[in-house]
Amino acid sequence: MKIGQDTAVTIHYTLKGPDGQILDSSLDREPLTYLHGHRQIIFGLEQRLEGAEAGAQLDIHVPAAEAYGPRHQDLVFPVRRRQFDPEVALEPGVQVVTQGEEGPLVLTIVGVEGDTVLLDANHPLAGMDLDFSVQVVSVRAATPAEIAHGHVHA
Repeated sequence: MKIGQDTAVTIHYTLKGPDGQILDSSLDREPLTYLHGHRQIIFGLEQRLEGAEAGAQLDIHVPAAEAYGPRHQDLVFPVRRRQFDPEVALEPGVQVVTQGEEGPLVLTIVGVEGDTVLLDANHPLAGMDLDFSVQVVSVRAATPAEIAHGHVHA
C-alpha cells in the first residue's frame, strides 16, 4: 500500500539541520506513527512522503517555508525579570511555558540583560531548511474510528 490520505504510517527518521547536525532521531526509540493527510507532521515532509511504500528509504529536503516557516523578529520581545518564578534559571536557551490565546506557548530565552529577559516565541526550527532520512516501516489503511478521531490508535 502507498502512503496517501487517511493512511496510518509508521516511520523511523533522522532530522538534520542546515549544518548537518542531527537535531532529532527516532532510531533509538519507537518509530513515529501518524495519520497521513491530517497535519500531524510538517507539511513539506508529509507532502514528500506521499506515494512511498513500506520499506522505502528516502532522503527528503524540506525548505523552511514548508517546515516551521520563516523566523519573525516581531516574535522576539522583552519581559521584566520579576515576571518569572525565582526558581527558573534565566539563561539563553532555557524554554519556558506560558498560556497563549490558543493554549500553552513555549518561549525560548534568548538573552538576559539587567532586569530584562528577551523571549523568542518563534519555533526553535523556524527559518531552517531541514533534511530528513526516512525509513517507511509500515503503511495501512486507517480505520474509520482513527479517521473520525484524527489520530492513529495503538
